Amino acid sequence: MATTTVAAAMSEPLVSARHLSKRFGELVAVDDIDFQVRPGEVFGFLGPNGAGKSSTMRMIGSVSPVTSGDLRVLGMDPATDGPRIRARLGVVPQEDNLDLELTVYENLLIYGRYFGLSRKVIDERIDELLKFTQLDERRKSRVEPLSGGMKRRLTIARGLINTPELLLLDEPTTGLDPQARHLLWDRLYRLKREGVTLIITTHYMDEAEQLCDRLVIMDKGKIVAEGSPRELIERHSTREVLELRFEVGTQDEHAEKLSGLGSHVETLPDRVLVYTDDADRAFDDVHGRGLVPESTVSRRATLEDVFLSLTGRSLVD
Repeated sequence: MATTTVAAAMSEPLVSARHLSKRFGELVAVDDIDFQVRPGEVFGFLGPNGAGKSSTMRMIGSVSPVTSGDLRVLGMDPATDGPRIRARLGVVPQEDNLDLELTVYENLLIYGRYFGLSRKVIDERIDELLKFTQLDERRKSRVEPLSGGMKRRLTIARGLINTPELLLLDEPTTGLDPQARHLLWDRLYRLKREGVTLIITTHYMDEAEQLCDRLVIMDKGKIVAEGSPRELIERHSTREVLELRFEVGTQDEHAEKLSGLGSHVETLPDRVLVYTDDADRAFDDVHGRGLVPESTVSRRATLEDVFLSLTGRSLVD
């Protein structure tokens, strides 16, 4: 069932947006963006709070009308074909809006009924999904006392009850501990292997690098970069980063002495970053200039470096 990259590239996009905008009065949440999502891929929207990710997802999910531009989902127009689109989508919202007083099984049963599925089909799907999400031993448990990771997996199982062609996941692992996050990543990767197309919004850079075939970085309602994680790193950062820690309060002074080392030098409150294609050589040059940092870390550049370079380090509420 797995969809190959070549086949996905040759297929018609499942989602296509041109000059897509969303406004709430004077507020422009999504500002004239273009993107396409191909069959069988994991496509990500990455951005700070207020960047327009969730507004875009709600338009794709056909629950929020487009203000202007053109949007096609599964070859249809959400403005006129919303119910038909929603019948073929799976949605995992940011918040787990489960019925806490019902059991795991009952939550899935009721949701399956929304799609008009027969009891026989629903029961078959529930058996499959509880095994898939490792919740089969919790079938008769009430939802309220379940852990956050279990609730999140149940929300994903619920979003899959109608065997969707396209699964929308808004911040799927927010608030989960590392073990729960990695288990969820494994389940999402398996869905991709089975040919399900996934669209994910996330704040986690490692999540985007692990899961996404392609992604866009959004800031202030606009798309500021697009590509695979590796392409974005190659395009917007150096190959490596050298992190240098000096005595507190001396970062600016040391940064001046590091000027010209690597492609650029960035000063943070607790360390100085040197962006370079050869961290070992840069480290030798640091000592060659008579500088002795308290500690040094050499690492490859990550999507987080790209993200912060394009959107800034200021906190957005």
